[in-house]
Amino acid sequence: MNQLSPLDQHRKAYSPKRPSALSQGIERVRIRTGEATESIRDLDAIRASFPKTYGMPLLSFEAGVSTGASKPLRVGVVLSGGQAPGGHNVIAGLFDSIRALHAESALYGFIGGPGGLEKGQYELIGSEKMDAYRNTGGFDIIGSGRTKLETPEQFDRCIEVIRGLQLDAVVIIGGDDSNTNAAILAEYLLGKGLRTCVVGIPKTIDGDLKNARIPTSFGFDTAVKTYSELIGNIARDARSARKYWHFIKLMGRSASHITLEAGLQTRANVTLISEEIEEKKQSLDKVVESVCHSVKARAAQGRDYGVVLVPEGLVEFIPSIKSLIAEVNDLLAEKEKEFAGLPSTETKIQTLAGWLKPESALTFKLLPGAIQAQLLLDRDPHGNVQVSLIETEKLLSEMVNAKLKKDPEYRGKFTPQHHFFGYEGRAAAPSNFDADYCYSLGCAATVLIRDGKTGYMASVRNLSQGVENWEAGGVPITMLFNMESRHGKLKPVIQKALVELKGPAFGELAKHRSAWEVEDAYLYPGPIQYFGPADICDAITKTLTLEKG
Repeated sequence: MNQLSPLDQHRKAYSPKRPSALSQGIERVRIRTGEATESIRDLDAIRASFPKTYGMPLLSFEAGVSTGASKPLRVGVVLSGGQAPGGHNVIAGLFDSIRALHAESALYGFIGGPGGLEKGQYELIGSEKMDAYRNTGGFDIIGSGRTKLETPEQFDRCIEVIRGLQLDAVVIIGGDDSNTNAAILAEYLLGKGLRTCVVGIPKTIDGDLKNARIPTSFGFDTAVKTYSELIGNIARDARSARKYWHFIKLMGRSASHITLEAGLQTRANVTLISEEIEEKKQSLDKVVESVCHSVKARAAQGRDYGVVLVPEGLVEFIPSIKSLIAEVNDLLAEKEKEFAGLPSTETKIQTLAGWLKPESALTFKLLPGAIQAQLLLDRDPHGNVQVSLIETEKLLSEMVNAKLKKDPEYRGKFTPQHHFFGYEGRAAAPSNFDADYCYSLGCAATVLIRDGKTGYMASVRNLSQGVENWEAGGVPITMLFNMESRHGKLKPVIQKALVELKGPAFGELAKHRSAWEVEDAYLYPGPIQYFGPADICDAITKTLTLEKG
């Protein structure tokens, strides 16, 4: 690594806190077996796909005498998908805990994500390198990647690498798709007679990988605090300049958790929640009208400025556009070669309009040309429209501007500015919460490996009650599954957790937003706090506080 900054030097010395069950040494942790599990839905289909790992019990950890192996462990670790603050501390927790079990244990880092496992590209992580990355952001210790492991040929190549290194376990640090792959790999290895464990770690800043046993994915806390600092700065600037409306798009294609939490932390004037828009079946025009309402109300008070938070996946939740995107996804999967051979974007737009059903074609033609073109960009790895590339914030501001110009009662001045906060938060230095949470997840994974548990995701919950009261354990990954369409085919995947409109976090926003949209009620969270009063530097997200008490 490069020379350390003063902050990095202080963070390197930070010692992550752990739950009481994990703080007395991994060799003194006992696994307690709970009730058998079932998938969220589609039970028969999931059971058929995972005959060896379906229905495994929940596991919880407690202090006691271990019955697990005390031999040296050989563990491989993979960083999969986009960066999330705290990933290095997961690896640190693994590194320290497997060595605490036996001094000759070894940790192998696969280079560049799942592709490194498939190709056998790895390095043995030693103490000096591990110490250089403790409590740091990013995934640069070994790099990440988005290779999907899904064919028998890929799995067989992984088996060769696993056998060559004599691995006791592979730990996959990733989001819902990466952990889906972890479950498939675990099932495949068992089917081939290998006892190598596969353990998943819940990672995504989007916050959509959670349930009763996984209260939050790691990285969410840090990323939202980073975005909220920037939003607070912009709100202060808006209040100072008094002439700009800032439209800020935030990451979160499939769910609005980041936008909701940032809205609670900063009290932006308008916080759009995709799930609410979908439930109310609001049209794009209705969404635009809701923003116009705030603009007009503030203009009446002489405030020609404000802040609008826009979730990345907003357009996909507007019913008519959601239907359009779903149809586009299926059509382009079915006619991929034919479509790719068309000579120009204009020809592709005209051809696609002709393929669409009448209702979808009408919606498509109503969109600005730039948005039509963005729907045709390269698919993501799952064959879907890359919603993050659709400039929703600009689409909204243009439509707001057009509607205000036709409103005879509007006397204000509307000048929009546009922002997209994404990469700014993915590799930030982890907050105390994420540093502690990730280290604990790494330790929890070691307990699962020690006792030969495969097809599990490491879990740490009770997160709102102080680290000493956190509860560690393991959740069968198949418990999180349902069947969804991918590339036009139904496949088992982890169900994404959406914002609960009847939950306390959204309820808090709904209670205050009519006042916030008119008043200057902004909060300025400031930078992530590492040093200072515990109620500031160890604070957890508003979402966890409201949901878990």
